[in-house]
Amino acid sequence: MSAVAAALVACAAGQRVCIVESTQWLGGQCTSQGVAALDEHRYIDTWPGNTQYGIFRQALRQAMATQFGVTHPVDASFNPGNAWVSNVCFLPECAHQVIAQMIAPACAAGLLTIYLLHELHAVHIAAGHIHGVEIQDAQQRRQVIHASYVVDASDAGDVLALANLRYVVGAEAHSDTGEDDAPYTARPTEVQSFTYGFAVEYVPGTVNTIAKPEGYTHLRDRQPFTLTLTGNDGEARPFRMFTDGPTGLPPFWTYRRLWDGAHVHPATSDIALINWNSNDYHEQSIIDRPAHERASALDEARRLSLAFLYWLQTEVPRDDGGFGYPELRLRYDVMGSHDGLSQVPYVRESRRSPGLTRIVANDIVVQHNPHARARHWEESVGVGWYFMDLHPAPGNMTSMFAPTRPFQIPMGALIPPDCHNLLLANKTIATTHLSNGAYRLHPIEWQIGTAVACIAIESLKTGATPAQLYRNLAHQEAVQRRVIASGQAIAWAIDIPTTHPLFVATQWLLRWGVVCDGARADRLEIGVDEPLSDSEYERLTAIIAQRGGNCAITRTMTWQEVCTAIRPLLP
Repeated sequence: MSAVAAALVACAAGQRVCIVESTQWLGGQCTSQGVAALDEHRYIDTWPGNTQYGIFRQALRQAMATQFGVTHPVDASFNPGNAWVSNVCFLPECAHQVIAQMIAPACAAGLLTIYLLHELHAVHIAAGHIHGVEIQDAQQRRQVIHASYVVDASDAGDVLALANLRYVVGAEAHSDTGEDDAPYTARPTEVQSFTYGFAVEYVPGTVNTIAKPEGYTHLRDRQPFTLTLTGNDGEARPFRMFTDGPTGLPPFWTYRRLWDGAHVHPATSDIALINWNSNDYHEQSIIDRPAHERASALDEARRLSLAFLYWLQTEVPRDDGGFGYPELRLRYDVMGSHDGLSQVPYVRESRRSPGLTRIVANDIVVQHNPHARARHWEESVGVGWYFMDLHPAPGNMTSMFAPTRPFQIPMGALIPPDCHNLLLANKTIATTHLSNGAYRLHPIEWQIGTAVACIAIESLKTGATPAQLYRNLAHQEAVQRRVIASGQAIAWAIDIPTTHPLFVATQWLLRWGVVCDGARADRLEIGVDEPLSDSEYERLTAIIAQRGGNCAITRTMTWQEVCTAIRPLLP
């Protein structure tokens, strides 16, 4: 997701870009990794926080409507799957097609080159500078790409490893991060589970049972397979297949349903994505493991997903009595793979650089952030919001789903401390094991990609390294100006979207910390017709004086009037 977003921004600025992709589809978690249900916040339909991401979401809706013959107009209320985990669900190939359409102009202009089915083989680095990235295709033919800047948007932080740069894996110690839920000592092997998702179609009156996977009984009992989830509080949350659960929970089937057949008449079969705790593979990490151990873990993870499907077809308690739904048919075509599983697993946790700024759980969780927004970062280059969602890991079978405040993406988290021309994206950014659980979602990866492109463009323009940009206020604000101009928010204001005439001024007022307490600090809406509070007025007048501006501000001005008055002050 970060690679696509970064390429769109960089190519729009006239830069030449190469994307190296190990699968046949661009898009990462929304395509080849099979997570085709966007994990998002509640305001995303009216405030996507990034113009291009909003276009991407709407294009997904339209692509699904076209695919299945929906004739009515498709607006922001159209949810192809009518799923309860996401407002936008889709077939992974639709996302692949949408991305191809979005990048087509850059490819046609000769600005964007895509290397599909290529692996990263080596990174040539000396004195903290990457001089070349060596890649190889399926026939092991190799070539070296030379670029001014490299973005590590890989699933597991492969550039960090091959360049022998500093990184962290697994759970940090409490003494290191100060996080309430961090373990007493570091646990490098405690890396979140990964998952091979798959899609199934419900076809009444048919029998589609797959062959019993090797090791089925062992995998079923070890996991164990169940439709009941256990929350942080230890309370069991039981689901049923097609009807509401005994405690009122919605059906398992509609959790990540990609297509609701009732959208068209006559109705077609439903298609659902199966990405559930029961097919999360948490026996061992695949990061920094010998090749044979990694291959063994990936093979067992594949068999685990197929075993869960077999259990759903043969043993899951039926809503109408009995066991198993042989009516579930594996859709081999949906994932673009030979076995019906996602082309590669969805990897939730990567190697992480320490960065120049590290985001810890206390920066974002509700109990440490009393106002409506999480910790304020003046260096912010993007926003996001999701629960701190951690899946079981080797040595720790406990899940976590902790509430957070709407948060920001600090610029320093995207810059490693030990390489001058590398930028961090996706899950390689400077989070912790815990905070990564809130930053690893689709829209946040997109925002990270937009931000790293803006950093690279500004570095190319000025000749300053990303670290030098970060440490110089004028340069840092120049990067933020690019981010905002690209249509990306760096602070939360849900009543002022990127298309609003007051968007730019509002973003700078928030960046300067004008909203620090009072009513606006306790809500995500700005309220453009409301006057400044006393604290906001005092903060703003101090900023104007500090910056040597000549802006006439009075205590009775509304936010809208202030936005007009400070225009001469905007960077």
